[in-house]
Amino acid sequence: QVQLVESGGGLVQAGGSLSLSCVASGRTSSRYAMGWFRQAPGKEREFVAAIRWSTYYANYTDSVKGRFTISRDNAKTAVYLQMNSLKPEDTAVYYCAAQMGGHIRYQQDYDFWGQGTQVTVFS
Repeated sequence: QVQLVESGGGLVQAGGSLSLSCVASGRTSSRYAMGWFRQAPGKEREFVAAIRWSTYYANYTDSVKGRFTISRDNAKTAVYLQMNSLKPEDTAVYYCAAQMGGHIRYQQDYDFWGQGTQVTVFS
C-alpha cells in the first residue's frame, strides 16, 4: 500500500500562485508515476499533470501548460505542483495519485489516491 498526503491548498486571488505538495509513504517505488488531478464543483475529476519518477517525463493538460509545473523529489518521495497565474476556473479539490503502470493521463490507471486539498481562486 502507498499512502499519499497532499498539502498546500488555500485561497488565492486570480493571478497569484500556490504550491501543492504530496508526500508518499509505504511501499513506494521508483517505477511509480505520480499525477495531480482536480475536481471542480459539479464537474468530473480531470487530469492536471503527471510525472514519471525514473525518466522525469512530465505531461500536462492543455489548460495549465505554461502556468503549472510538476516536479518530484525522489529522496523525499514527494511530488509538487507549482501553480502560477491562477484563474478562477482553477478552483477545485486537487488530488495526488500514484500508479504502478498504465497511461499517466488516465485516472483509472492510478492505484493510490490522496484525500485532496482545496484550491480556491477568487477574482
